[in-house]
Amino acid sequence: MDRVRKIMRAQQAYRRGYFGEEIGVAVLDTGIFLHPDFEKRVVCFRDYISGRTAPYDDNGHGTHIAGIIGGNGTVSAGKYMGIAPKCHFIIIKILDQKGNGNTENVVESIKWLVSQKEQYKIRIVNISIGMVLEAESAERKRLLQAVDYAWDSGIAVVAAAGNNGPEENSVTVPGISRKIITVGCFDDTKEEIGVSRLKPDYSGQGPTDSCIVKPELVVPGTNVISCSATGAYVKKSGTSMAAPMVSGSIALLLSKYPKFSPAEIKLRLYERALDLGLSTSKQGWGMVDIGRLL
Repeated sequence: MDRVRKIMRAQQAYRRGYFGEEIGVAVLDTGIFLHPDFEKRVVCFRDYISGRTAPYDDNGHGTHIAGIIGGNGTVSAGKYMGIAPKCHFIIIKILDQKGNGNTENVVESIKWLVSQKEQYKIRIVNISIGMVLEAESAERKRLLQAVDYAWDSGIAVVAAAGNNGPEENSVTVPGISRKIITVGCFDDTKEEIGVSRLKPDYSGQGPTDSCIVKPELVVPGTNVISCSATGAYVKKSGTSMAAPMVSGSIALLLSKYPKFSPAEIKLRLYERALDLGLSTSKQGWGMVDIGRLL
């Protein structure tokens, strides 16, 4: 994460006093382990898999995602601090130990988040999961309607582009939504990946079958070190790791401009993105540069 923060110039936000405080970020994933890096900032936990009330993560993916968004780096003396280290978390477990889930739970959890957005100050929803385009059309439609509903209700929705690239129209659902912010990664090269189950150029690419430019943004996503469900740190790769970097960046932006709507957030990201010189189908608008963003 130290490398990532330098690339994205997050230090400029910290020097200006923006750390994501008072910004609630909902994470729809495998749950969370109460790693020391989260302090007491997990303000709500809901389990749509087993109905448990105490936070847990029997997979580790959700903990890693949360650490990228807002771990404070306590265990690593700041080296592996997330992007917005003072944001607070609303954790929704909608994936089981194997990372599987169902559309119904996602839809219901999003409805609940919208109903509770004022109580928990929910401004952002991070969805680092994806449904392949070949999934049943009714399921795809329900999921897309749900994320659009959250967006229209004033919550910025950030989704991963998926790891099915590099072909066109390889972005997963709900990343193909016209409204929400979809994130891929630019460091999915053979050299960066090394020995991995992911293939080179894995980041999902657009345009969608509706000719929408996706992803909108790219950030690093390969070999990202973040919080582990064991209490230490672990390295993971994929667009799942890229999306929370943008969620964290939005939390910093909202620290400075707390009245920004999702549409204003998206416009700001568009205007301040850094063109990496890659194809539009790969990079969309470009990379998030937090210095420029603020």
